This record gives sequence, C-alpha cells and structure tokens, in this order.
Amino acid sequence: MPAPEVTFSSSPPFAEAPIHAPTGDPLLDNPILNSLLTGHSKLALAHGRARRFPQEIGPLSGIPDQSAESYQDLRAVAGSGAVVALFLNETPAPPAGWTLLRGGIVDQMVRTGPAMRNQRLLPLEATMRPLNAGDTHAMMELAQLTEPGPFQARTIELGAFYGIFHGCRLVAMAGQRLSLPGFVEVSAVCSHPDVRGRGYAPTLMSTVMDHIHAQGKTPMLHSFASNDAAIAVYKRLGFTWRRSFELAILENNL
Repeated sequence: MPAPEVTFSSSPPFAEAPIHAPTGDPLLDNPILNSLLTGHSKLALAHGRARRFPQEIGPLSGIPDQSAESYQDLRAVAGSGAVVALFLNETPAPPAGWTLLRGGIVDQMVRTGPAMRNQRLLPLEATMRPLNAGDTHAMMELAQLTEPGPFQARTIELGAFYGIFHGCRLVAMAGQRLSLPGFVEVSAVCSHPDVRGRGYAPTLMSTVMDHIHAQGKTPMLHSFASNDAAIAVYKRLGFTWRRSFELAILENNL
C-alpha cells in the first residue's frame, strides 16, 4: 500500500480532524502533544489528530486519546516500522499492528516556587559552557552511555543545552526539550559514571532553569517514578510532583 502523506504542522491541519491546545495548566496534561501544537509546532510532523517529532529529533509523539482514530493517525505520521513514545492517561491499549516495547510510570514535576539553585564551584579541571551543533557527537555518546531519555542528532534543536567538560571531554550535560506556553521541560540530565557525586547534574540544571526563568516560564520535567535518586535531586531543587503518566513506547508493525 502507498505510504500515507505526512505534512509539517506549519501547514493547516486536516479540516475533518481539527485539534486545539488548551490554555494554562491543562497544557501539562498532554505535554508532548501540546508542545508539538505550540512551542515546537514548526518541528512537528502532523497527520489528523496525531503529532510527532522528526525521527532525527526523537520518538516523542502525541495523540489526544487512545481512540481508534487517534491510533490510525499516529500510524500514518509514524511510518512503517517506526518507534514512537507516548505519555498516556491510561494503561496503553494500542490496537493490532502495534507492539508495546516498553511501559512504565512517569512522574511529572514542576518548579513553581522561588528560584532555587544548587551550584558548586567547579574543580580546576572542569569548565561549563553552552553546547552547540559541533558538540552533537559527544552529546550522543554521553546519552548512549547514561540513557537520560531519547536523544538523537537533532535533539539539540529543541532548546538550550549546557555541558561540563574535563579538558575536551564532555562529562555532563542538561538541556531543554518540550516547550509550551508558560512551561519549558528540563531534560537530558546526565553525568558520566566517572564524575558522578560531584554535583554536576544539579549545577547544570540550575543553569538551565535560569535560562527558562529568563524567558518568564516555569521549569518542569519528567522522570521514571522508580528513579528515586534522580527524584531526590529534583526535590532539592524545588520541583514538586504534579501528576503521573503511563509511558508507551510502541513499534508500528504495519
């Protein structure tokens, strides 16, 4: 069968399946879809009710519900054999033709109080600076080693990223991912095993949060609910739990 047409969402969405983002905090109840409808709409691939980031950015995708229509649109925008990642309100229930590769509970946390910082003086061998496209290879290597979440060659296009280097070696990073009116996600927080325990992650997160606050927005993030160590760090930085999602990493088998 011919491949379904996929459009960039800067073009008008299909009239028969209009979709509109809510305003205010409800945006956070479907953060991937609403980021693709608002702050990252120019990056979004669209078909009917479904949106996704290009494969070179990552598998994050959004649908408004788990209806047959939503999954049909998701299949069209994903493409044959593609993997997508969804945040769902209920247990994943994809129709035939999808394989659930991974699930789990993801906690959403928001930083709503006064700005809190956790920055330490870096050791002499360490320097911190903004990351750019020239750092992509090193960023992908660090992400592959530490698995902070989906990270591809174009993920850096989603927002500002900062890294800590020992000499020319990238040993820790953090940056921004989802972007919605009023909120920006802190993401890709990771440190090489050789440097863990030195406070690099909270230092980088504080820098990313400063960047978000400078935009007049509120930092938020997502973490596996079982990642107690990471959640403890986030709480010390002032993040509080808002809600949980069911993660669904799905492969399109048709």
